[in-house]
Amino acid sequence: MADFVSEKLAVLGGRPAFAKPRHVGMPNIPNREILHARLDEILASRRLANDGPYVRRFEAQLADMTGAPHAVAMCSAMVAMQVLFRALELAGEVITPSFTFIATAHAAAWERLQPVFIDVDPDTHMISPDRIGATLTARTQAIVGVHLWGSTCDVDALQAIADKARIPLILDAAHAFGCTSRGRLIGALKAVSVLSFHATKVVQSLEGGAVLTGDGDLAAKLRLMRNFGFQGYERVGCLGTNAKLNEVSATFGIGCIEEFESFVAVNRRNLEQYQSSLMNIPGLRFYRRDPTEKSNCQYVILDIDPVSCPLMRDELVDPLHAENIFARKYFSPGCHRQSPYQDVVLSECPTHREPTGGAIDGAAHGNGGFG
Repeated sequence: MADFVSEKLAVLGGRPAFAKPRHVGMPNIPNREILHARLDEILASRRLANDGPYVRRFEAQLADMTGAPHAVAMCSAMVAMQVLFRALELAGEVITPSFTFIATAHAAAWERLQPVFIDVDPDTHMISPDRIGATLTARTQAIVGVHLWGSTCDVDALQAIADKARIPLILDAAHAFGCTSRGRLIGALKAVSVLSFHATKVVQSLEGGAVLTGDGDLAAKLRLMRNFGFQGYERVGCLGTNAKLNEVSATFGIGCIEEFESFVAVNRRNLEQYQSSLMNIPGLRFYRRDPTEKSNCQYVILDIDPVSCPLMRDELVDPLHAENIFARKYFSPGCHRQSPYQDVVLSECPTHREPTGGAIDGAAHGNGGFG
C-alpha cells in the first residue's frame, strides 16, 4: 500500500497528476473573431476611454441582464464600492461579514469608514442577519451584505433590518452576476449592488466593476464622481476621481455577456462532474445551492468536516498543490485576522473560524475572487 501511495502522490515524491498548474481562476475568453473586429473598430476610432460607445453599450447590457434600472460601470469593483460609499456620504461604521475577500473591508476603510465584522451562517457562509442587532449603534452607517459562490445572502432579512435602522443596505455582488434572490434578479432589488468583472469572473472585462441601482439621482452622481466630477467639458460639479472603465475592457465584458449562458453551462457541467467524482469521500460536503434560484455555478466549494475527514482543510491543500491542482482556501484568514483589522473585535464571536472546518475551492473551472 505504501508503494502504491508513493507512486501516486507527488507530495511523497511521485509524478504530479498535471504537468502544468491547474488554477482556480482561468479567464473566460469571448469569441476571438468578434472581439478582434471590435478592437480594430476601437483602434480605428481612437476613442479608448471617457464614456465611449462600448462602455455605454456594456452598461445597457448589464442593466438588462440584472434587472437594474441603472448600471454605472467603473474600473474595478473595489473602486466602485469606494465611490459608492463616498456618494452616499457615509461617515462612521459599516457592518460586514469577516468571511469575505479583503477588498470588501478595504473599500470601507479606504473611505475612513470602520468595518464592524460579524460572523456568518455556517451553512450559507454568508452574513447572519440575526447577529446584526447587537452591532447596530448610532455610528452605524450601512450594512454590507456579501453574496458568495453564485448564491445570494438573505436580502429580505437584511433589508428589513436596514429599513428599520434607516440606513442603506449595500450588496457586494462580486460572485452573483446572473443570480437571483427569491426569484428576483440582483439588480431589481431595493439595495444597491456592486459587481466585479475581474478577469476570473464569469463575465470579465480584464478589470472592471459596476454599481447597480434603482435610484436615478444616485446613478447620475456616480457618473459624475467616476470622471473627476466633471459636468460637461470644463465645469467640475463635485469631488470626483478617475474610476472610468475603458473601451477595450468594456468590449471584453460585452463579449462575455453574449456568451454568458454557455459559460454557465460549462461551470455547471464541471460542478456536476466534481460532485459525481467526490461525493462519496468521507468528510467532504459540497456547498448546497438553492435549486429554485438561478446560479452562475461560479465556484466549486467543499466544506471539510473536521470530525469525519481524516485530513483537515489545510492538510489537504498541500498535497493538491503538489499535484499542480491549485485549490484555494477561501477566505483564509478571515478579514478580522488580517492587517489592519486584527484589533477589531468580531461581534459576538471571539472564537470565530471559517465555516465547518473551512471552505476549499476546487480548481480548473474558470472563476475566482473579487477584484
